[in-house]
Amino acid sequence: MAPASKVTLHTMLGNYPIVSPLKSGAVRSGLAELDFVEVKVANNLFKRVVREAKYDLAELAIVTYLQGKSFGKPYVLMPIVVVSRGQHHTIAYNAERGTLQPSDLPGKRVGVRAYTVTTGAWVRGILASDYGVDIDKVEWITFEDPHVAEFHDPDIVKRAPPGKELLQMLLDGEIDAAIVGDKLPDARLRHLIPDADAAAKKWAERHHGVPINHMMVVRAELSRSRPDVVQDVFRQFQESKRAAGLPDAGTLDPYRFGVEACRPILEVIIDFCRRQDLIPRPLSVDELFDDTTRALGAGWCH
Repeated sequence: MAPASKVTLHTMLGNYPIVSPLKSGAVRSGLAELDFVEVKVANNLFKRVVREAKYDLAELAIVTYLQGKSFGKPYVLMPIVVVSRGQHHTIAYNAERGTLQPSDLPGKRVGVRAYTVTTGAWVRGILASDYGVDIDKVEWITFEDPHVAEFHDPDIVKRAPPGKELLQMLLDGEIDAAIVGDKLPDARLRHLIPDADAAAKKWAERHHGVPINHMMVVRAELSRSRPDVVQDVFRQFQESKRAAGLPDAGTLDPYRFGVEACRPILEVIIDFCRRQDLIPRPLSVDELFDDTTRALGAGWCH
């Protein structure tokens, strides 16, 4: 039998602890060589994944993948989490303009980079399910269009005037709160959700996992034609995690491998997306994968 041919995969992947050994060349393969495109901020390249199918292998926000799946984009999910985190701390308000709590949000204006960003979907879902917020009574102010061109924002979404910036609008009182991301960008801001870190930990324990932001996707045709290559890519990511010295943190591990390890959190984000009309129909976890990627990590402990 002839040896399997080595392939080079045009790859888009950000710089994270779990993939540092992979990107440095410390983890190698005789079957699949990853040709990394230069990445500063991965989410700036997500449109190229779902609009141009530009890469063979790519990091992708999970909501963007769910929308891409709904609109027939030529990628299949791999059960590899490269970015996940608690989400409770990512929404803030300007304390100089008074206090604000989740129950105050109906009738208010809340800024977010784009309505479809994964962090936004997580925050809205958590506010609705855990804090009783009717998110349809909030006006969501956005600054960018969705990654997936076929999706159209719902009526509760309004675009900020040209030239406006999210942080400045929040400081000026033009919006009441904003999803600002991982760090509070100004000393005047406060977390909307009290004790955000503790609330996030309790949420993760209750739901058996940390909210997923980004996973890996692979070109569907490649997964069909070269399952050996896809299996080898999965192995490289596993080895990269080990080489980075990242221990298995069990249920709350931010870097999870395998469908079953990811299933509880994928079920939650699918439900949030459906409730927010981000996807046209419910998706099952299993249909996010194909026969090749669904089998990856069977027997792998997170």
